[in-house]
Amino acid sequence: MKFITQKIIFLFLIGFLFISTSQAQQQLETKIDSILGSKYKPNEPGAVAIISKNGNIIYKKAFGNANLELEVPMETNNVFKIGSMTKQFTAISILMLQEQGKLNLDDDITKYIPDYPSHGQKITIHNLLTHTSGIKSYTSIKAFYKLTKNDMTPIELIDFFKNETPDFDSGSKYKYNNSGYIILGHLIELVSNQSYAKFIVQNIFQPLKMSSSYYGSFSKVIKHRVSGYHTKNKAYINSIYLSLTLPYAAGSLMSSVDDLLKWQQAIKNNLLISQESKDKAFTNYTLNNGESIDYGYGWNLKSISDVATYEHGGAIPGFKSMGVYIPSEDIYVVVLTNCDCNSPTKATRNIAETIIAEYHIKK
Repeated sequence: MKFITQKIIFLFLIGFLFISTSQAQQQLETKIDSILGSKYKPNEPGAVAIISKNGNIIYKKAFGNANLELEVPMETNNVFKIGSMTKQFTAISILMLQEQGKLNLDDDITKYIPDYPSHGQKITIHNLLTHTSGIKSYTSIKAFYKLTKNDMTPIELIDFFKNETPDFDSGSKYKYNNSGYIILGHLIELVSNQSYAKFIVQNIFQPLKMSSSYYGSFSKVIKHRVSGYHTKNKAYINSIYLSLTLPYAAGSLMSSVDDLLKWQQAIKNNLLISQESKDKAFTNYTLNNGESIDYGYGWNLKSISDVATYEHGGAIPGFKSMGVYIPSEDIYVVVLTNCDCNSPTKATRNIAETIIAEYHIKK
């Protein structure tokens, strides 16, 4: 009788814990629904969000429309341009090539581009990765906006900005810079003897089975691709055309939330690079004066509620994206959107903050 009583108590406790856990998960889902549902509404451009813990999906939903003209609802398998989240892929590619002995992070870029005007400065691959090169970002040059419909080779793009006066001496300041990642893409091509797009596909997308990820293209038929939008005079319009040869290794990739989860788990589990190389990617680097820049290689190193995070967003005509990873808990939050008018950055960080509070995650 005593054994039966103990068994009943045990089963009751298990049932109580299950109900409590289920209720907590439902409450968390409701909070996240509220954050995203209030921002991405029906019959407007929308968003897809995914949240994982220990590699397991705990939340995945779509909001709004994938195409306004056809009134197509957003689905969780939709494919978006991810903008500057591309920089993560470029940075990891550089680390892969360093492990193969094909380049060194301390190499001066003139080793690969001998005629690059460095103005007496040593500009290293490390400087390009960390936005500390001083090279002027080509997207900040007014003349660039006359070229947005032009297809350009990486060399032509580098020639466009290389003679601009540097913003500062290399290593002396941090300034987010798209030009540096254009040069990195060109270096990948030089040392691998294949195009940047082929390198990414063959060395990252295919091995990781990221079947919904692409180097961006307007002509290719891409299953589940969403349409991108702007706003003008408080109305939605189709996004402007930007040749995807221009964002290149700084912003031309396309992906889905499921594929980005595969990507994050591959980084976590060292499937592409060693732990030593990964540590380099997530080091908070410093300037020549010792000041921290809160940036590694392709990721911002920040915190939410005093909990360390790895983050990066992206913006490209018609689209904005944001991903937040909490390494101490292996929690990943990513939101992809199809209007550059409605950034997911704050919402993504708010979701991460909600999860930190829900799981009682401490510093």
